Amino acid sequence: MQRDILATPAPQPPGAWAHLLQLGILGSSGSCTTGISASGRGNPSRGTARQQGGLPTPSSCPPRRGAAGMRSRQRMFAAVMRLLLKCLRLGRRRRFKLVRQVEQLWHYGHLCLRSLLYNSFTNGDVVLDSLFEPVYWLVDHVTRWFGVVFVALVIGLTSSIVAIVYICLLPLILQTYTPAWICWHLAYGHWNLIMIVFHYYMAITTSPGHPPQAKNDLTGVSICRKCIAPKPARTHHCSICNRCVLKMDHHCPWLNNCVGHYNHRYFFSFCLFMTMGCIYCSISGWEMFRDAYAAIERMKLLEKERLQVAANQTYYQTPPPTFSFRQRAFHKSVVYLWVLCSSVALALGALTLWHAALITRGETSIERHINRKERQRLQKKGKVFRNPYSYGSWDNWKVFLGVDVPSLLVQSSCAFPQTTAPLCSKARLCSSSQSVGDCHDARPPLTCSGNPPHAKQDG
Repeated sequence: MQRDILATPAPQPPGAWAHLLQLGILGSSGSCTTGISASGRGNPSRGTARQQGGLPTPSSCPPRRGAAGMRSRQRMFAAVMRLLLKCLRLGRRRRFKLVRQVEQLWHYGHLCLRSLLYNSFTNGDVVLDSLFEPVYWLVDHVTRWFGVVFVALVIGLTSSIVAIVYICLLPLILQTYTPAWICWHLAYGHWNLIMIVFHYYMAITTSPGHPPQAKNDLTGVSICRKCIAPKPARTHHCSICNRCVLKMDHHCPWLNNCVGHYNHRYFFSFCLFMTMGCIYCSISGWEMFRDAYAAIERMKLLEKERLQVAANQTYYQTPPPTFSFRQRAFHKSVVYLWVLCSSVALALGALTLWHAALITRGETSIERHINRKERQRLQKKGKVFRNPYSYGSWDNWKVFLGVDVPSLLVQSSCAFPQTTAPLCSKARLCSSSQSVGDCHDARPPLTCSGNPPHAKQDG
């Protein structure tokens, strides 16, 4: 009795068979399992009850076709999933391989670029200059073609100021000033004008100096990479003039010429005397400027009142103008003179002070940037940079002006126009290159111990 109870399976609701049929585990005719047939053999009465309850009997179970179909679908699904995973794994490998190839190409190109462009002096300034190279090219070509226009502009503006002084201010000075002040203004004004005209003419017409183009065997002289010619120390290539310039400072568009070894003094003297003349005109014409500006404002006010009155009157009742054309031109000319001279005095005065500081240190504008980088480079190594072309503040001015003693420094170089060549720099350049120019009158260097090293600097 106990065996029958244990062998008899638990009763299952009819809905479970329908669920198994839907899943495909049983066939369409309602196949059964081995456990059911065993229970039927152990208890026939219960088997009869199953038949009465609508459950299939073991005798009516067909072959297990549903289980075989299930296994075949599972195998097919597993094969598809394996194929999909294999494709994904292969695509991932190809993607990683492509990324590695791109990374290798990037590193190879970066290495080639650094090997071609590597320079221990490369820094942010060099990169910035390289980025602005198209702008420099445009400025060079524009400056080359418009140099004559700038020179004509300088001559025109200076001539306009001189004309205003002679036409408008000089008669007023002769009428109102004392004889002593009249003599002072006449003497100083004409002396300053002569110095400006002389030094500007010399700065334009004097060649800055060029190294020899013959390819001689010169010791200690580098070769310009653009001219393919000897390049002595302190020489740089001007991209506007397309030539190497001795002791080049810069290319001045207002001169349409380079500022170099032989005309640097004329350029600085022109800037100095032009600044002095502008300051002289600004200070002397301050009171006249205030009166002229007030008169112009009064003219505008009266003109407005006159137009308001004329709007209510006929043509024949319109009052005549308060100020004549000559008075208007006089006041506007005085304002123009003072504004132009003050502006030029500020701008050109700052430039003159800058060049005075460079001359005191024995440098040019280009050498200032080169020496600053060299000073920073040596400072990182714990060394001190010394400019080999600086002979001391006072001696640098002697070299620049081409004089020996302090008395001549004031008399010949500042008071009167002179054409003296630079002193020590000329001898130094001639000692390094025998074909630079006429060196028979060159004096020995001042306070110099040996020739300075010839730095190999391009462009």
